[in-house]
Amino acid sequence: MAMLPKNLPRPEECQGAQTLWYDKKKYVAINFMVQNPKDVEVDIQDTYIVLSCKDVDDNNMYNHIYFYDKVMKFDSQVKIYDRSIHILIRKVKENVAWPRLQKDANLKPNWMAVDFENWRDWANEEDEGMAEYEQYVEMIRDIGSKKGGPPAMDDLDDLSD
Repeated sequence: MAMLPKNLPRPEECQGAQTLWYDKKKYVAINFMVQNPKDVEVDIQDTYIVLSCKDVDDNNMYNHIYFYDKVMKFDSQVKIYDRSIHILIRKVKENVAWPRLQKDANLKPNWMAVDFENWRDWANEEDEGMAEYEQYVEMIRDIGSKKGGPPAMDDLDDLSD
């Protein structure tokens, strides 16, 4: 497999591989769902990615995606599995959430979807954690502010007869 070939031509007859993606603090993860991929070529540039391969039935699979924002093309990993091609690419701007994978908000290919199994709303984690902490503190205050001493134990039977 050539890791970073240049100018991958689009085959005359091809289809887009089903693509699942999710955002991380430092990386974008992309899974191209291709059964038994072969002849895999991936071209990762600062602003786009191109995947070209064949599936189990020798169908040409081709995806060209312009990224929402710039990536570090040399800080990426490509792993080929029996049912997918997994790509992890480092974002130039860390800790900035991507609302979508593609640059063009109006372009919504039917072969692309968010990978909700791996998606984590890390951008709001700190806010959610703080809200949970404040709720806990409030609960402790409520318990401490209730008047009255400890419960009376005089209704228990004396078992030492």
